[in-house]
Amino acid sequence: MDRAHLPLNALRAFEASARHLNFTRAGLELCVSQGAVSHQVALLERRLGSALFRRLPRGLALTDEGLALIPVIEDAFDRIGIALERHGPGGVREVLTLGVVGTFAAGWLLDRLPDFTRNHPQVDLRVLTNNNRVDLAGEGLDCAIRFGDGAWHGTQAEPIMDAPLTALCAPSIAARIATVEDLQRETLLRSYRADEWPRWFDQAGISCPPQSYPARSYPARSYPEARGPVFDSSVVMVSMAIAGRGVALAPARMFTRDLTAGRLVQPFATELAAGRYWLTRLMSRPENAAMRAFREWIVAQAA
Repeated sequence: MDRAHLPLNALRAFEASARHLNFTRAGLELCVSQGAVSHQVALLERRLGSALFRRLPRGLALTDEGLALIPVIEDAFDRIGIALERHGPGGVREVLTLGVVGTFAAGWLLDRLPDFTRNHPQVDLRVLTNNNRVDLAGEGLDCAIRFGDGAWHGTQAEPIMDAPLTALCAPSIAARIATVEDLQRETLLRSYRADEWPRWFDQAGISCPPQSYPARSYPARSYPEARGPVFDSSVVMVSMAIAGRGVALAPARMFTRDLTAGRLVQPFATELAAGRYWLTRLMSRPENAAMRAFREWIVAQAA
């Protein structure tokens, strides 16, 4: 079909009528008369050689041809709308889709995002949270903030900040644990990274057997053992700790509001350097202007 002669008014009339199943309401939306909408739909039907609606006493019903056409029209209008949104008073807007581990999003990023959007109005930022397991290509992400050692295959990683793990609990639990050994009487909440509590106890000077071996394989003594539930989100895990349901091992820097408010306590100074937060992108994906603006902003903020 010749693009110069696309019946755009007729397509708009058809799309609005298909949503409302009523020519009158479609006309009100388009600021034209009911008759004008009906006329445009009739023109489109003649152009296609098919009826798109069945006219009923109390409205309209889409025919099979209409049902087949409407998703195509809606998708086309959505794409046009997205393209037009990129062109505003500030010039061309560029979409940036960012994946963020939920702990970092809730504990640090969200409070600072207004500064980014205020200083970079040309970037249309889309934020998707995750549990630190992301597929940049599969999920259509331009970049992602994740926690770890920065060694992800095929990925460019920019360090953002250190976030050592430490024991966190409610004040009621902190009141009854004077030493690290006292933790053996408490429920130790765990992440899916099973080695964190043993490594933290080693950092604190308390030997801890690997959890895959029975305690009887080691010298006769009591070992703190993580027996609590396993979480894929530090935010949820720390919520359990705040409720007094156990002791969490999490980055204190992401929970400063709860620590300041006294809802959460860090009973011991011991911290485990288990990784840091990184801004990552695929090496095969060239950095565009929006990605560069966000990278420079977040590195400066973290500094």
